[in-house]
Amino acid sequence: MTRIVIMGGGPAGYEAALVAAQHGADVTIVERDGLGGACVLYDCVPSKTFIASSGALAKMHDLGELGINTDMADTSIDLPTVHGRVKGLALAQSADIRARVQREGVRVIAGEARFCDEEPGLATHKVAVTTKDGTEKLPADVVLIATGATPRVLPGAVPDGERILDWRQLYELQELPEHLAVIGSGVTGAEFASAYTEMGVKVTVVSSRDRVLPHEDADAAAVLEEVFSQRGTTVAKQARADRVERTEKGVEIFLADGRVIEASHALMTVGSVPNTKDIGLDKVGISPGPGGFITVDRVSRTSVPGIYAAGDCTGVLMLASVASMQGRIAMWHALGEGVAPIKLKTVAANVFTHPEIATVGISQQAIDSGEVPARTIMLPLATNARAKMEGLRRGFVKLFCRPATGVVVGGVVVAPQASELILPIALAVQNQLTVDHLALTFSVYPSLSGSITEAGRQLMRHDDLD
Repeated sequence: MTRIVIMGGGPAGYEAALVAAQHGADVTIVERDGLGGACVLYDCVPSKTFIASSGALAKMHDLGELGINTDMADTSIDLPTVHGRVKGLALAQSADIRARVQREGVRVIAGEARFCDEEPGLATHKVAVTTKDGTEKLPADVVLIATGATPRVLPGAVPDGERILDWRQLYELQELPEHLAVIGSGVTGAEFASAYTEMGVKVTVVSSRDRVLPHEDADAAAVLEEVFSQRGTTVAKQARADRVERTEKGVEIFLADGRVIEASHALMTVGSVPNTKDIGLDKVGISPGPGGFITVDRVSRTSVPGIYAAGDCTGVLMLASVASMQGRIAMWHALGEGVAPIKLKTVAANVFTHPEIATVGISQQAIDSGEVPARTIMLPLATNARAKMEGLRRGFVKLFCRPATGVVVGGVVVAPQASELILPIALAVQNQLTVDHLALTFSVYPSLSGSITEAGRQLMRHDDLD
């Protein structure tokens, strides 16, 4: 029986454990904080639960148009209840995951793991597990490193949990910030800026680039900036934060160009660093790459036989869905099953702002630069019958296809629940379907998804059908 030790119980770790157990391996997960890892306990699940509360408020803004009288001035937020729900759901999800892996016969150890091979190059590896009861050494034929990542800390802006915060500390606040400065305009920064904006907080986004979401679709980012502007949120562009200092009433953010922004609280969203220190990589001959990330190939192998890595510690698209697939692929490969290497161009991703922004496949930037030839269509949601009924004016559906064959190569959806609407486009990209496949598929009328089939119809050409 193949002995497998998994270092970390996040999406990469527990999904890998389930695959390995189903294939008859002897599996042990070592996790310090709890099953689900940082994703479930501190990051993805808590943040999206928090965003769900702000989303309920976001829906109220345009209810007057639908004939429903509301008074936003009378709307109040019970922040301790919101945060209690966030923490409760995270713990419940972690418990569900633990129960599932244990039903499959996986051993779960609460502790920290590090390699303790006597010398690099051994066929069988050893992992030292430190728990509150002592240290245990586990022999392993296969080891999966799935140790995740933690929020990056700027030397001049170290979080204190009171006024200078990382995104894991927000849920300890007893009151909403009077004025929240979000430092960083990537996905995490944009999501929290959007959530607090909908909760009525004064928000300033400090972006080192010329727009929010610099790595996302530019048209989608423009929609979000329009919403921010209407809701009173300020975006300070080309503004790189040098340091953040506490004041008597809050914080001051000192920018590289000399500007100073005052706020009650500062939220640091400047990326993540991998948890690859102090896990004994030198004992097995693995040298981390740039930024401390572990280099892997498309089946999650490291440079050392028998050792795989998956998830945020690899820096390969830091998404829970990608981590899970990396972990599964690692186990299928290690146990001799047929496996297709991961295809990053087929990964669907979502930004949980209001509205949401979902993408898959080739980007608009790659098309505009000439890197990828494609035919494109962009349909505003304002032309969709269901959107009109619901009072939705912002958002769109984009679809990209190959010029000659009509094969769908990418798309963007900006809409409420875009995370759900992106699936048919992701299926098309994954399975190399054509625009005529979409065009000839029945969609419900009226529905937002009808814009996807309509986009397919508008991209059809006679030569696609020959």
